Amino acid sequence: MASFEHALARIAVWNLAGFGGIPQERRVHQIEGLALLDAELVTLVEVNPVSYLQELADALSAKGVHYNTTILPQEGSLNIGFLHKTGVEVSNARFVPGSKGDYDNGRQAIAIDVKIGRFQAVVIGVHLKSGRDLPEQKLRDSQCIAISRWISETRALSQYSRDTILLMGDFNMIPGQDVSNFHHLGGDDMMDFVSCWDLQDRFSHILDKGRANLLDGFAVSRTYSTRYIRGSLRLFPMHWTLDRGREWYRDNVSDHLPFVASFDIS
Repeated sequence: MASFEHALARIAVWNLAGFGGIPQERRVHQIEGLALLDAELVTLVEVNPVSYLQELADALSAKGVHYNTTILPQEGSLNIGFLHKTGVEVSNARFVPGSKGDYDNGRQAIAIDVKIGRFQAVVIGVHLKSGRDLPEQKLRDSQCIAISRWISETRALSQYSRDTILLMGDFNMIPGQDVSNFHHLGGDDMMDFVSCWDLQDRFSHILDKGRANLLDGFAVSRTYSTRYIRGSLRLFPMHWTLDRGREWYRDNVSDHLPFVASFDIS
């Protein structure tokens, strides 16, 4: 039998809304949603507790979707982890130094080295300070400055000089409003915030009052990033795939929708 081969790999990011824990009924729906998403690599934000990542992998395996896991426990209860399929090489998981910024209770960004076929990247998962007021924006500034500095330092290392840099997660930043955050996180014009330009849907976070905004982000380094399929970044309408409305989804699955993008691995 001929093997089934791929020319593209899909990389996704999703906030599980784990603040306060994730009840069993929501876990069931999240497992179903991840099986439908079926990406080769998924960055998950607000994994709570740490053991939930392996629970997801085990439940998905029972559905025929097989993932390995990578996670580093944070000081608090909200963690960033990665699901990656067989054939996706993930190594060197590490915290980004100083990425808590001036926020003592902040989550550190996590970086991993990824190889899928001929595609090599450093993937950085982030969960920045929430809040819409100036004090919160300044705390995000401090986090963005540290992450951007680390990206520049990593790019200067010979082993990473030609790798794609992917930055994704819950930015808690709204395009057009949190200008200083985007300025500092982009560094010296190093990152292309494709979530600001390539998305046809302009929201990812669903509010109780029925409105929605684009708090989640996905950025690709401007250099050595020819393997990102331009325009491929999409909001994954998990509420539709589950045959439910947006409000039901917010209450029973997560208040965030995933992003997914395609990369050439041939």
